[in-house]
Amino acid sequence: MNKVSVKLLSLDDADSLFEFEVENRSYFDTIGLSRSDAYYNRTSFQEIVENLVAEQEKDIHYMYLVVNAQGDVIGRANLTDVIKEPLCKAELGYRIGEKHQGKGFATAAVKLIIKQASLVHKLHRIEAGTSPHNVGSQIVLIKNGFQFVGKYSQYILKGDGWADSLIFEKVLDLSDDDI
Repeated sequence: MNKVSVKLLSLDDADSLFEFEVENRSYFDTIGLSRSDAYYNRTSFQEIVENLVAEQEKDIHYMYLVVNAQGDVIGRANLTDVIKEPLCKAELGYRIGEKHQGKGFATAAVKLIIKQASLVHKLHRIEAGTSPHNVGSQIVLIKNGFQFVGKYSQYILKGDGWADSLIFEKVLDLSDDDI
């Protein structure tokens, strides 16, 4: 498997992240991970990154870049909707660029995010949702020890209607071999 690392988003990453997002825009649109047109305006994008970095400092979320051995951004893995005590949980989201699909990068990145969530951010639980049709994402979660816990009906507004979401969770345990 190819080697990846994760890096907490900083202001210095705006250009490389923008390049990644623009390069993969049509692919993400195709698989249902689309963004607004404003997201792809460089000035707006800079403001988005500045806000995200400021919000990280307030423990609202943690936005990670997935980087290959050459230092290129090949994806993102985010811990959002962070709730500290008493729940100590967050929601996991991730996306890997089109040309890096099927190479184990998502599985490796999620494993690294689990470690960051537990050891750095002191979280106890990670929740994740996927489309019922996104079997690849479900496999990534299961390989990383997530358990299926249920389904939300008509949960996400996509294009012309509401879509269901399958819900997974992982309780983090410092004695776990996965960490």
